[in-house]
Amino acid sequence: MDTSMQELMSQSFKMIEREEVRSAMGETYTDYAFVVFPAAKAYEGFLKKLFLDMGLISRQQYNSDHFRIGRALSPNLPKRYRSGWVYGRLAEFCDGDKLPEEMWEVWKMGRNRTFHFFPHRLGNISLMEAKSIVEGIARIMDKALEGCERNPKF
Repeated sequence: MDTSMQELMSQSFKMIEREEVRSAMGETYTDYAFVVFPAAKAYEGFLKKLFLDMGLISRQQYNSDHFRIGRALSPNLPKRYRSGWVYGRLAEFCDGDKLPEEMWEVWKMGRNRTFHFFPHRLGNISLMEAKSIVEGIARIMDKALEGCERNPKF
């Protein structure tokens, strides 16, 4: 991870520590999604950089404002959108679907669950859940570095 990603992860962990102290004093919030945001942003940057380093995306896609991790990493992408599909090629270089599916699940938890509003379910995240998500992001980044071939042969 580059320095900016490290700083974002550190920020999430520092906020968790701060909020645990505040919580022990009886000061709580109904939703701790804000604690997850920096780590989720770091994870997005990490994934883009990993995909670039693996040759799964081009430098142009990496720098693009239009490249979407959610589309690239989704295992459920309809066939008509699979041209250049990162998930399919990622599974080849990460010894099957297990790790890419974990990466996808962490993505959904860290981004979709913390960001989106659904009127039929609030989806508030407790401090304990926020801590679990941030720790999950850190773990999956380590697993991705260990479990995926860094320089795939085409």
